[in-house]
Amino acid sequence: MAGRLDTNRLYATLDAERELRGLSWRQLAAEAGVSASLVSRMGNGHRPDLDGFIALVQWLGMPAETFMLWPQGMPDTRRRPSLEAQLAPLLRAEAELDEGDRQHLLDVVGLTMRHIRAKNTKESK
Repeated sequence: MAGRLDTNRLYATLDAERELRGLSWRQLAAEAGVSASLVSRMGNGHRPDLDGFIALVQWLGMPAETFMLWPQGMPDTRRRPSLEAQLAPLLRAEAELDEGDRQHLLDVVGLTMRHIRAKNTKESK
């Protein structure tokens, strides 16, 4: 069996974003273009259909892979994108930031991550 959807993580992420935006579940569903019953069923542990899943991750502005689980004993050996690469689309979606602000935040994160990676490399020797 290949990877599967982590419904609990998706639901928790939706809930956090819903609260942040001050929305009800019904309002979230309407904005995302899914039925209110879909998010209700997810709250009870049911998986969304493919179209619903796509609509919800697009509403969140997050990659679908964020919500994938790998089978027991099968590690995810794919190379993961850097934190900077993961943050870039999130920052582009943030309306309060202009391009200069986005680049500044990415520069700060990049510098910090280079420092951490260098420190970890020294400690592992």
